[in-house]
Amino acid sequence: MARTSLTPQQVVTTGLEANYTAANVDGHMFPPGTNRMLHVKNGGGTSINVTVQAEYTRDGLALPDRVVAVPNGEERFIGPFDRETYAQRSGADRGKVYVDFSAVTSVTVALLDVG
Repeated sequence: MARTSLTPQQVVTTGLEANYTAANVDGHMFPPGTNRMLHVKNGGGTSINVTVQAEYTRDGLALPDRVVAVPNGEERFIGPFDRETYAQRSGADRGKVYVDFSAVTSVTVALLDVG
């Protein structure tokens, strides 16, 4: 499998019934946004880590990736994702945010636009 794209879903004042997709073992990608949040639900039996790859470097120092633990049976909102920090700098996926999962069994995700 390859990394798959997530499509942002707009949160509106009348409400949003978000569509969730199974977490991909090869990760996901999506366009950055300062109003964008990733909602991760971990229905699995163990805690997982969600890693958002950081692409920011200043004066030769690279910002470390953001790692968020999601305990089993819990959910987390992760974001926002500004372009300067998280967008891939080169390659076919230039401009996209990369997100990876330490495990994907019973893990679902939705990308939400909240602004």
